[in-house]
Amino acid sequence: MDINFNKNEDHNKLLLSELRQKLAKVKLGGGENRIKKHHEKGKMTARERIDYLLDRKSKSIEIGAFAGEGMYKEHGGCPSGGVVVKIGYVKGKQCIIVANDATVKAGAWFPITGKKNLRAQEIAIENKLPIIYLVDSAGVYLPMQDEIFPDKEHFGRIFRNNAVMSSMGITQIAAVMGSCVAGGAYLPIMSDEALIVDKTGSIFLAGSYLVKAAIGESIDNETLGGATTHCEVSGVTDYKAKDDKDALDRIKSVMDKIGDFDKAGYNRASALPPKKDENEIFGILPKARNEQYDMMEIIERMVDNSELDEYKAGYGQTIITGYARIDGWAVGIVANQRKIVKTTKAKTKPSEMQFGGVIYSDSADKATRFIANCNQKKIPLVFLQDVTGFMVGSKSEHGGIIKDGAKMVNAVSNSVVPKFTIVIGNSYGAGNYAMCGKAYDPRLIAAWPSAELAVMSGASAAKVLLQIETASLKKKGEEITKEKEEELFNKIKSRYDEQISPYYAAARIWTDGVINPLDTRTWISMGIEAANHAPIEKQFNLGVIQV
Repeated sequence: MDINFNKNEDHNKLLLSELRQKLAKVKLGGGENRIKKHHEKGKMTARERIDYLLDRKSKSIEIGAFAGEGMYKEHGGCPSGGVVVKIGYVKGKQCIIVANDATVKAGAWFPITGKKNLRAQEIAIENKLPIIYLVDSAGVYLPMQDEIFPDKEHFGRIFRNNAVMSSMGITQIAAVMGSCVAGGAYLPIMSDEALIVDKTGSIFLAGSYLVKAAIGESIDNETLGGATTHCEVSGVTDYKAKDDKDALDRIKSVMDKIGDFDKAGYNRASALPPKKDENEIFGILPKARNEQYDMMEIIERMVDNSELDEYKAGYGQTIITGYARIDGWAVGIVANQRKIVKTTKAKTKPSEMQFGGVIYSDSADKATRFIANCNQKKIPLVFLQDVTGFMVGSKSEHGGIIKDGAKMVNAVSNSVVPKFTIVIGNSYGAGNYAMCGKAYDPRLIAAWPSAELAVMSGASAAKVLLQIETASLKKKGEEITKEKEEELFNKIKSRYDEQISPYYAAARIWTDGVINPLDTRTWISMGIEAANHAPIEKQFNLGVIQV
């Protein structure tokens, strides 16, 4: 291996080490002291509950682990959004589990908590996947109630989704394992089956203090809304469990008896590992985001047997398209080629160079055709993003780059097969849209630690913003020295670089997570397996496009 490979490997493995450290911190939730107090009450933590519920030695993926990262500092933070979400297997059946983390502000709902819960329900709805709620929450975080209570994508949408999923026949099971108060009390009761843990679980619209203040009635919380009350008096819950493990065992028993599901019928063969060493990805991927590399080298370390049947290999070469298998599943891959390529558009014209990571008219045209083909053949799509945007300049504009780009965006938007997006490197501007960014409904979207998501790169944005700021200061009569300009540039770039970090995006759930590149196959495979629960119900139709 050459020296650049070693440098890249060192850099990318340091990024992976940082990811692992951040995940270890996130998994502590509200901290070791709060976990200890939780255990003293005879309760398991949210993560312990999920681990106990999932089948042993089975694969799982966590959605939104970094939700809330670096946010709400004035409120003490909200690690992982105060809720843990995983896709995994219970009694061999794939499902999604949502568990409130009561070590974080007693499981109270911050704005990001609502967004993460809604994302979990969106995954369940899109894939018709059973969903299990492990409830232990103090309800809305009152200091921020105006940002979580009334809007379409706020707290109340959760219960609307409960009703919609019920009408769709999607299994919903809820276990009340702690507090379940106010509006939150509707969630378990709108599920198919509701369990409650004796002595630690409680459900009521208003607690004893509020009842006393509102109507003058004196009553303790257990009598008001404990397990005995709701299982024997009100009939609100279906099962009473003696402790957390008993409740989780009951859920396992219910899941064990659920019937099979109608399948979408995506093609799967016996899985094969890549022939080429997956670990070499760390040395192939450049340290700097503006360096060129061959995306085919990444693909060959990701797909079964390192085989890709490339579509239109010699045309539109800044996008790679082709058919492959990932963990046995047939997929159509759309990937940005990051090396400079030579292209000849006609025999009478000399070859010209095209920059890697840029979408040109011919590559957009190729991608559009390929996406249509995958929809025709019912093959799930996988987008591998390392894109700086569409080509600019008079030649591209006169050649109709906007029209060809619009066709690609149209195809991505109207695609009916499931889409999965992995942000490997750059994800800038309209390139993010065309390559199936979050706004284009990928079933799952994950980023590698090397990813950057923004309108443009930090350096480019800083140069633009610097020009604006220096012009403004000069108007005020300030003299801008070379040193002052450099100081301003570094300050602007530092602020912008923070915003293009994959963790900044994951904190706001613009992606479902930052992942180890070697976990990519698992994410895509489990994602397609989830999508296979939901047969396609509409035809692919591009609508009106400019030919």
